Amino acid sequence: MEDSLTARELERSMLEAAGYDVRTAVDGVDGLNKLGQHSFDLIVTDIQMPRMDGFAMLGRLKTDDRYRNIPVIIVTTRADESDRKRGLELGADAYLVKGALNDDTLIECTRRLIG
Repeated sequence: MEDSLTARELERSMLEAAGYDVRTAVDGVDGLNKLGQHSFDLIVTDIQMPRMDGFAMLGRLKTDDRYRNIPVIIVTTRADESDRKRGLELGADAYLVKGALNDDTLIECTRRLIG
């Protein structure tokens, strides 16, 4: 879930190149709608998105029995420790900062969580 087309397509292409089947969403509302239509092994989300940000979406996921066990990776520009702590406390399995993100970082994190 990523509102920036450029970032969304970059993350999609990295994951697809590593052999993963990827579906994209433009924000938390779109993502939750797609969760109701498909089965997912992993969710990658930004924090800053319109309509429903990543924190609100994560809170909804982790309180819903259908989705609470799906691993979540937050990928964001927000490098502040308080944001990282909040994301992990809400149930994210990993918190990656876009400025430090490269192909290996996202793929290694994905493999660690789902193989």
